[in-house]
Amino acid sequence: MSTRTLSRYFAMRFFSSVMGTFVGVVVLAAMVDYFELMRRGADWPKSTAWILAEISLFRIPQITERIMPFAVLIGAMSCYLTLSRRLELIIARAAGISAWQFVAPAVVVAFLFGAIATAVYNPVAAALHERSKRLESEMLGETTSALQGSSNGFWVRQKSSDGAAIINAKSSREQGSSLGGVSVYTFDDGGHFRERIEARTARLEQGYWQLDDARIYSTGSPPVSQESYRLNTNLTLAQVRESFATPETVPFWQLPAYIEMADKAGLTAAGYRLQYNELLARPFLLAAMVLLAASVSLRFFRFGGVQKMVLSGICAGFLLFVLSKITEDMSKSELLSPTIAAWIPVMVGSLTGFAILLYQEDG
Repeated sequence: MSTRTLSRYFAMRFFSSVMGTFVGVVVLAAMVDYFELMRRGADWPKSTAWILAEISLFRIPQITERIMPFAVLIGAMSCYLTLSRRLELIIARAAGISAWQFVAPAVVVAFLFGAIATAVYNPVAAALHERSKRLESEMLGETTSALQGSSNGFWVRQKSSDGAAIINAKSSREQGSSLGGVSVYTFDDGGHFRERIEARTARLEQGYWQLDDARIYSTGSPPVSQESYRLNTNLTLAQVRESFATPETVPFWQLPAYIEMADKAGLTAAGYRLQYNELLARPFLLAAMVLLAASVSLRFFRFGGVQKMVLSGICAGFLLFVLSKITEDMSKSELLSPTIAAWIPVMVGSLTGFAILLYQEDG
């Protein structure tokens, strides 16, 4: 009974420390993002302080998703250092409680925290991020410079009664139903190139794309400019969303359907697979952060060297972040499996923390 009571106490101390750290990170990120938007929005004619604050507020949940593991790392280190400074760890050890017993409650709490973040927090963050993109686009008057995707943009193929077409867009919002910086390459039924269409924006309507400020380049003819141009399509809104929605704006529960649709359309789904596996691995990554924090935070204050241990923990977290970025870039370049890329940081972090704890506690 005393062990269960102590486990609940350590779990509550860990949870309060992590939540305090996470709230502090959210506030700091909100301030930095808002000031950055204020700097960028100084030349935007429709920008106001309230709209910029609203955009920043909607962007913060997705920003804090990426730094959540480090909030857990710092929170866990703060929790164990506080327990050590107040001699609570010494009393627990004197009572016969091993390090594994007061680390286990934090690991369980971190795992549950990660599961809730994946199942609940991520869908909310994705929806708010999509809303921030829509607000920013409306404020800029459909200008695409602030909504750029990758260097190659977004691609989709279609077939209609007029023939085949390949559509490229530099930016995407509303999960693909509204595009910016559009280039369309059309072909006849025999597969021969017919014309290229450049447009400022494109919006999917029932059975066609509505292109604005279009310029048509045909073989053997001078360019023709049109304020509005209709391009027939057989694509539905659901199919377009699978091709143009960025992985960050797709909720966790919808990612499997997006992956399946992208595969059927012959498009690369590496970004969606990586996002899905990273979200699946998040509870385990947060648990690994607890092990990593415990390995550098259980030293008693009277032994000295606490500052070096804390610095080593921060460095370990930074190196783990660098590793995750490298594996993420390799996965997006299709040089590494998305599953392996998502789980390598988890394995490295957990095995490192487990090995150090094992050496410290059991020799």
